[in-house]
Amino acid sequence: MSYSNLQNGSDIRGIAMDNETGASVNLTNKASKDLAGAFSKWLSKRNDNKKVKIALGRDSRLTGEALLKAAAAGIIAQGHEVCDFGIASTPAMFMSTVLASDEEDAATFDGSIMITASHLPYYRNGLKFFTKEGGLEKGDIKELTELADKILAEDPDESVDTSIADIKSINFMDTYASYLQKKIRDGVGKGDKPLEGLHIIVDAGNGAGGFYVTKVLEPLGADTSGSQFLTPDGRFPNHIPNPENKEAAESIKKATLDSKADLGIIFDTDVDRAGAVLPSGKTLTRNDLIAVLSMIALSEHPGTTIVTDSVTSDGLHDFIEAHGGKHKRFKRGYRNVIDESIRLNNEGIDSQLAIETSGHGAFKENYFLDDGAYLMVKLLIEMGKGKKLEEMIKDLSEPCESDEIRFPVCADKIEGGDLQSNGDRILKMLEEAAGKVEGWSLPESNYEGVRVNTDKDHGDGWLLLRKSLHEPIMPLNIESNTKGGNLIMATKLKEILAGEDTLDQSPLDAFIGK
Repeated sequence: MSYSNLQNGSDIRGIAMDNETGASVNLTNKASKDLAGAFSKWLSKRNDNKKVKIALGRDSRLTGEALLKAAAAGIIAQGHEVCDFGIASTPAMFMSTVLASDEEDAATFDGSIMITASHLPYYRNGLKFFTKEGGLEKGDIKELTELADKILAEDPDESVDTSIADIKSINFMDTYASYLQKKIRDGVGKGDKPLEGLHIIVDAGNGAGGFYVTKVLEPLGADTSGSQFLTPDGRFPNHIPNPENKEAAESIKKATLDSKADLGIIFDTDVDRAGAVLPSGKTLTRNDLIAVLSMIALSEHPGTTIVTDSVTSDGLHDFIEAHGGKHKRFKRGYRNVIDESIRLNNEGIDSQLAIETSGHGAFKENYFLDDGAYLMVKLLIEMGKGKKLEEMIKDLSEPCESDEIRFPVCADKIEGGDLQSNGDRILKMLEEAAGKVEGWSLPESNYEGVRVNTDKDHGDGWLLLRKSLHEPIMPLNIESNTKGGNLIMATKLKEILAGEDTLDQSPLDAFIGK
């Protein structure tokens, strides 16, 4: 086996325990040991071959502790130093490389590893790697897997002796929480208890986000009664810890309304994403969340460019521009939007916020770190100043209809099995066809897939067909300002795709026939 099979873009992901699906375990303790050892070698080489110090953290998954100990053993075996943060958030792990720990004599770490698989099922896990420059890129992970393959070849023994991993434990989450507290105190400017009088509840989904209640909100004076699922539990017994999950969204909405809270906050497992619920029950996710955060960024940096992924609404685009900002739709993938925002800044174009509709968002002022906890800090500062979040986006135009249809790719129908080339062929075909359809037009700039704008008589909205970043599917997003508009666009697309047997079109058929 090659560890390259575990690469998932800029992360490592795999099956970490036996499960009801029957899928075999491939993210073993040995894999964690070798990959962490490879990271320590890679990091040392970039630090003049010095002995490096690496922080390890994990979310609440059942396999997290064993994988962390194995990772520690791998780092120690390569002659480097390691510290155990225990249950932590992904953003906190990056912050350990730039923020001095209260327990480490003002020292920061050379790198860090977070053991998490975000919102994926309990039996999966993964590793995310950080340096002071941020998360590793796709090419870096490729290097790591190649180094790990060499370590495996030198020591193929699958058993891992974690008894040598007697490492120092540090409660870095206190340091990180103090950082967030200070941001809120400084931002509101009302003394030690700037959230006094506000009722804020949190749904941590039994992931790593429970600290936000006891270590951030309560010390700032907030009433947190009604918060739920704060205790880490890797079985995730209440709902999937994912702000985009329908069951999770309903859970935090109900809790917010039942508690009569001023704000409900929901985190994903490792706290790099977040969503919110307003007192009215309105959910702040996707376009709504981007709109609020854009207003904050624009109030602090007038005229700044907001970079988003490709599936944001036309209403959001108009909203940002109406408030003096610039909006750049870019590719899906949080690394893509963050890297594009960084690139714009390097070219002298101010871009303060990069954010995906999934809830991954990063501010320039916060190291361009996608941090759900920090996004909520920005909302809480506004609330502490007495502002109403709902008022801030009252002129945001909401689409009448918004749908996503996912086409499974029929790999067995693709000659040569090249899914990427086949996807490119389908997109080119759609692009050519769209230019000939009455009422359809292609935008001047588009960075992912094929986006089509439709006039009032032919759908009154837009559609976007693209290739998935990680799955053998082609997602279609459609949005209309008119009831029935999505059906008009979907029906015309069905005509264009007629005879295309490399896509399973049954989801489109079901949508049209519903």
